[in-house]
Amino acid sequence: MGTGRSPTVRLRRLSGELTRLRREAGYSREDVARRLGVAGSTVYRIETGHTRPQGRTMRELLDLYGVDGTEREALLDLAREAGRRGWWHAYGDVLPGPYVGLEAEAASVRNYEPLLVPGLLQTEAYARAVVGAALVKDPAEIERRVAVRMERQRRLAGPGALDLWAVLDEAVLRRPVGGPAVMAEQLRRLGEVAVQPNVTIQVLPFDAGAYLGMGNPMAVLTFPDPEDADAVLLENMGGELYLENPEHVRGYVQVFDHLRAAALGPEKSIEKIESVEKEMAGR
Repeated sequence: MGTGRSPTVRLRRLSGELTRLRREAGYSREDVARRLGVAGSTVYRIETGHTRPQGRTMRELLDLYGVDGTEREALLDLAREAGRRGWWHAYGDVLPGPYVGLEAEAASVRNYEPLLVPGLLQTEAYARAVVGAALVKDPAEIERRVAVRMERQRRLAGPGALDLWAVLDEAVLRRPVGGPAVMAEQLRRLGEVAVQPNVTIQVLPFDAGAYLGMGNPMAVLTFPDPEDADAVLLENMGGELYLENPEHVRGYVQVFDHLRAAALGPEKSIEKIESVEKEMAGR
C-alpha cells in the first residue's frame, strides 16, 4: 500500500481501509466503540474521514481486527501520512470542506459550472468579486479566500500538472461579475488557459436549450493511485456533498459525458469566449 502527498487523500483511504477491516472482522461500530472504550461518534468520525485515529487508537483498532505483518506496517505508515499538514491547512479558517486537499492530489478534474468560472480558472479580480458577493465583508477574509484560489492554480502548470476539463454554460461568460472590465479580463484568461495541453474548456451555448444536469454544478475527481476511488463534489446553498459510492460516481460521469457532448467543441468554445470578450471590452 503506497502513500502520496496529500494528507486529505491519505485520510480518505485510511478511513476506507479501517471500515473494510471492521466489516471483515464482523464488528459493528458499536462493538468497536465498546471494546475500545470510546464513544460511538469517535468510530463514526474515523470511518467517515472526519478525524485521524491517534497512535494508540490506531494500534488498538489493528489489534482488534487482527491485522499484523506488512499490512499493519503499511496502515500505520498511512496513518502517519494522513497526519501531515498540507499547504491548505494554513487556510483552514476559510475552507469549508476537504475539497482543496482532494484536488491537490487529483490527477484530473471534470468540472461543470452553470453560473461561475471555476476557481481553478478565476482571475484575482473576478475571485474577489465572487467572494465579496457571498456575504463576506471582512477585507482580510476576502483576501485569504482569494489567495487560496490563486494557490490552487499552481496545479495547472509544472510536473504532474492537473488535467482539467471544464464545461461552462454560456451564462458563465455573459454574467459581468465585477463589471465589464473585470469580466473581459476573466474571459481573456479563459482563452489563454484553454490552449494548455492539460486544459480543455467547452461552452454549452444558450441555443442548446435544456440539457441533462442543467444548473447543478459538479466536479468529478480522479486520482493517480488506483487504490484511491474517484469522488464527486456537488455544491448547493447548504454546503458541499461528496459521493464516493462507485455506482453514484459512474452516474455523474455519464452526466458529464452528456454535458460535453452537448457543448461546443474546444475550438468553437474558444471562438465563443473571444466573441463574448469583445462584447464585454466594448461596454
